[in-house]
Amino acid sequence: MAPTASSPDEQVVIGEEMDHVRLITLNRPKQLNAISPELVSLLASYLEKWEIDDKAELIIIKGAGRAFCAGGDLRVFYDGKKKKDSCLEVVYRYYWLCYHIETYKKTQVALVHGISMGGGAALMVPMKFSVVTEKTVFATPEASFGFHTDCGFSYRHSRLPGHLGEFLALTGARLNGKELVAAGLATHFVSSEKIVELEKRLISLNSGDENAVRSVIEEFSSEVKPDEDSILNKQSVIDECFSKNSIEEIIKSLEAEAQKEGNEWIATALKGMKRTSPTALKIVLRSVREGRNETLSECLKREFRLTMNILRSTISEDMYEGIRALTVDKDNAPKWDPPSLDKVDDEKLDLVFQPFEKNLELQIPESEACRWAGKYENSAYAVPN
Repeated sequence: MAPTASSPDEQVVIGEEMDHVRLITLNRPKQLNAISPELVSLLASYLEKWEIDDKAELIIIKGAGRAFCAGGDLRVFYDGKKKKDSCLEVVYRYYWLCYHIETYKKTQVALVHGISMGGGAALMVPMKFSVVTEKTVFATPEASFGFHTDCGFSYRHSRLPGHLGEFLALTGARLNGKELVAAGLATHFVSSEKIVELEKRLISLNSGDENAVRSVIEEFSSEVKPDEDSILNKQSVIDECFSKNSIEEIIKSLEAEAQKEGNEWIATALKGMKRTSPTALKIVLRSVREGRNETLSECLKREFRLTMNILRSTISEDMYEGIRALTVDKDNAPKWDPPSLDKVDDEKLDLVFQPFEKNLELQIPESEACRWAGKYENSAYAVPN
C-alpha cells in the first residue's frame, strides 16, 4: 500500500494512492493553501480520475500547515485587474468543480484542521464527512473586500437556521469547530490531538463503505455544545435583525438591539458592516435571499454571473479596491465607490444579476455527458493552449 506521489515539495496539491484509499493534501502552507489556478487544475484532475477508478473507494482531503484552505488567492484577482477576463477560466472551473464535489460518487472525508474560509470551505461543507477540530476557523468574509458570497454559499447560507446565513455572509463572522457541527456545516468534531491517528485509521480501513467510515470517525469524535457566548445562542436577535428587507433596515435594527443589555456582541457586527463595501452588502443580501428558492446549480450559475461582473467592474471596482487595502498596500482603508448605502443605484444592481446568453452561462455537470474536464474545456471560458 505504498503511496504514489512525486516531488511533494514542489506540488501545490499532493495526490497519494494507497490501495482503495486516495489522499489529497493541499500543499501551500505558507499561503494558507489558498485557491490558485494550479490548485484548481490539480484538484479537479485527481477527483475526476479517481471517480472513475473502480479501485478508488475512499477520498480523504486535508491541508498542510495551519490551514485547510483559506479561500481564493486574492492577489491572482488583483494582478489580473488590467485583463479582467484573465481569471475567468479558473473561476469557471472551480464553480464547476463545486457542483462535481457535491455530487461525487465516492465516499469523501475532509479533515479540517485550521482555517477554512470562503471558497476553501466549499471543499469542506459538501463532503459526506467533514471533520473539524478546536483549531478550525470558518468564515465567509467576501463582502468585506467588495466581493460576494460564492462557491455555493448563497445556497448553503440560505438554508441555515433562521437568518444565520445572512448574518454570516454580511458580517464575515467566524465560527469555530463546535459551532460548525452545531450549525450543520460540519459532521463531526475531533480534538486536534487525535486527528493524525484518525487519518491513519481511515487509511487502514481501506474501504469506502459509508457505515464503516462513519463508525471509525465516531470512535474519535465528541459530542459538542456551543460555548455559552456562542453566536449560535443569539439566534433570536439575529433573526429579528437580519430578516429585514434591506441593508439599511438591518443596520437600523442592529443599532436598536445594541442598546439593550447583553447585546455587546452586536457592536462588532455593526462595525464590520459599516466598513464593508455598500455595493457588496447589497449584492450579498440579494444573492442569499434568492438562494432560498433555488437549487444548488441555480445558485452556482447566479454566483458565476456575479463574479464575472465584479471582475469586469460592471458597476463598481470595489473588489479591486478592497484587495488593495487588505493585501497590497495593507492600509485597511478602502475607498468604496459609491461610499454609502444611499448612493448605491438599485437599478445598476440588476445588471450584475441578469442572466447571460446560454453559451456564456456556467455549464453545470449535471449529466454524465458533461461531467468531465474535457467537456469543460469546450466551454466559452477555456483558454486555448
